[in-house]
Amino acid sequence: MDIFEQRKSLYKLVSRIFLLEMSEDVLGDFEKMENFEVLFPTYSKWEERTKRSRYKLIHEVLNVDFTDIALMHLIPYESFYVREDGMIESGGANPVLQIYNEFGYRVDLDKGRIISPDHIAVEMEFMSMLIDAQQKATLKKDEEATKNFQKMQQSFLKKHLLQFAPMYLLNVAEQARTPFYKDSAKLALEFLLEDYEYLKATE
Repeated sequence: MDIFEQRKSLYKLVSRIFLLEMSEDVLGDFEKMENFEVLFPTYSKWEERTKRSRYKLIHEVLNVDFTDIALMHLIPYESFYVREDGMIESGGANPVLQIYNEFGYRVDLDKGRIISPDHIAVEMEFMSMLIDAQQKATLKKDEEATKNFQKMQQSFLKKHLLQFAPMYLLNVAEQARTPFYKDSAKLALEFLLEDYEYLKATE
């Protein structure tokens, strides 16, 4: 797997985790990944996984935790962290909307547990799309487009995701009650910081 595919897959993985509650199919796919134990070191050894049925594990444990860290007690929206009034900007004035529109990205709020386009999962998905666009430009040997898409990724990370995601993810790592979401938060945080350094080093 090349660097484009690696980066896209990790952004998509984290996006799905924080987008909505877990399902049996999705969790099963995660657990079948070759690097599952590396990405989820604590969860992979969690005894609770073997004590409950998959259905009960998801609906009685994991999804309860998701509700706490993504819907009830913690706020996964950029505007909540960057606005002085601490409000979520769910309307057309949200600054990420202009960026999405320029790229031709349309946010489907109905596919997840989200109310605003600056949700961490949506911004992660947008990053995966920018990487895909850069990958295609690279295959076409379009150097100008390749550089532009890389600059867009670096700028979006610096001006948006890194403005709030570390704070949110640190809170998740501390307050989540299951190893799955603690591991997910640590994975996402480490990856975001490493990816930004990668983009800076290759600009």
